[in-house]
Amino acid sequence: MKQDTVHRRKVVILGGGTAGWMAANLMATQWQDQNIEITLLESPEIGIVGVGEGSTPQLKSFFDFIDVDESEWMPACNATFKNGISFKNWSTKPGFDQYFHPFPSQTDDQSAPAFFYNSFVRRKGVDVHAHPNRFFLSAHLAAHKLGPKPDYNFPFKMGYGYHFDAALVGKFLAKKAEERGVIHIEDKVTEVKLHDNGDIQSLSTAAGRQLEGDLFVDCSGFAAILIQKTLKASFKTFGSNLFNDSAVVMPTPQDEDIGSETISTAFSNGWAWEIPLINRKGNGYVYASAGCSGDQAEIELRTTLGLLDSDVEARHLKMKVGRLENHWHHNCLAVGLSQGFIEPLEATALHLVQETIQGFIEAYESGEFGDKNRKTFNQNINARFDAVRDYIVCHYRVNSRNDSEYWLANANNNQLSDSLKHILNTWMSGANLSEEIERQGIGKFYPSMSWHCLLAGYGIFPNQDQLMQPNDEAARYQMSDIDDFIQRCALNFKGHRALLTPEQ
Repeated sequence: MKQDTVHRRKVVILGGGTAGWMAANLMATQWQDQNIEITLLESPEIGIVGVGEGSTPQLKSFFDFIDVDESEWMPACNATFKNGISFKNWSTKPGFDQYFHPFPSQTDDQSAPAFFYNSFVRRKGVDVHAHPNRFFLSAHLAAHKLGPKPDYNFPFKMGYGYHFDAALVGKFLAKKAEERGVIHIEDKVTEVKLHDNGDIQSLSTAAGRQLEGDLFVDCSGFAAILIQKTLKASFKTFGSNLFNDSAVVMPTPQDEDIGSETISTAFSNGWAWEIPLINRKGNGYVYASAGCSGDQAEIELRTTLGLLDSDVEARHLKMKVGRLENHWHHNCLAVGLSQGFIEPLEATALHLVQETIQGFIEAYESGEFGDKNRKTFNQNINARFDAVRDYIVCHYRVNSRNDSEYWLANANNNQLSDSLKHILNTWMSGANLSEEIERQGIGKFYPSMSWHCLLAGYGIFPNQDQLMQPNDEAARYQMSDIDDFIQRCALNFKGHRALLTPEQ
């Protein structure tokens, strides 16, 4: 008796880069025992937008899932460790011209309660120390250029992210995906054919290929060839409360001591990043083109870096800020820049890529490799995009600079979500911010610690002349005890360069 042939499901990914190859690796790893063929098509003519990137701690779980050790991928990608982000000159409040946003670690359980309490009491008008930096070990490690991985005898787990060269990560992940059986084709798509129901049927290429598929993954960047140009998925702009739409980038030499943090410094019409890689520093100025030309931005960045008369080449980039209304539309999933972009301030681009792919895999599988869970998936990804947007918008909204129309416009911007309005009202009124975050259910996106660090780090408290002396209850935490705990913990950590280049 003749048996029916089992249908071999085909997944076609359009576009390589970090997003495309992350999708290929996650899908190939998850579906290695399924009858699924994965093909990635990328054009050799299209480069990678990334200019040396940073990540959140979530990226470690990606490499763990695809079974790649740090000792393998980090040297191949000139990668370094990241304790968190320092924000400089975003606030003009005395004593709060900069602050550090740490990644959550187990040591925070010992020191963060004091920070939460002191910031609460200071909002009530009591003169206690409430700047976040002294309360977190990660801030101390970053300030002293120490790596985030302690000696074996240190019993606490540390959260950390990475800095890396995006082009090298793309090449590394391409090799790993091919080892997992992903078919890699270098060719250019020339036509997209649709079924009568609007689903994508196949991709035609310049070399005459016809790539049919059951599922198509659009990783074609801002071009969004499948999801927007072909399927006409609607796009929601964030331009009303995120003004930046351009960037200029250029490298500088690395120091002998390699930093272990991203540095974000406020400029006249935006902000500039400094990202330490093994072989160089990545620098970029993110700005709003409505008030600053590309030439003006480049001159400001070159002047700050001491490269005004240098022939170091600058790259200029445009950004499309916002997100799709539906990231999974018909039989197409958009991943990376094709699905949306907020801006690089909190290094969330790859976090959103990873959440999108992993969330899709779960929804697709539990829906029997169909579209049963498509609506819920889109709602979940939109909620994550909107939560990240709100946290980033807050950086601009609470700034106290008055040196340019750009910063004044940000400070006076009232195009805020209801969620962010409630966050700010809670803080300003002296109420319990952790309870408000729990009420909204947004702690899974940014925990209470992150919101406290942002608002306290900007010094949004009563002015010094308005503060009262603390009584015994208000002064329940001794900063000397916290300093001692942090400093003794730090003895278990090596210098960042020593951690990256261990003795053979």
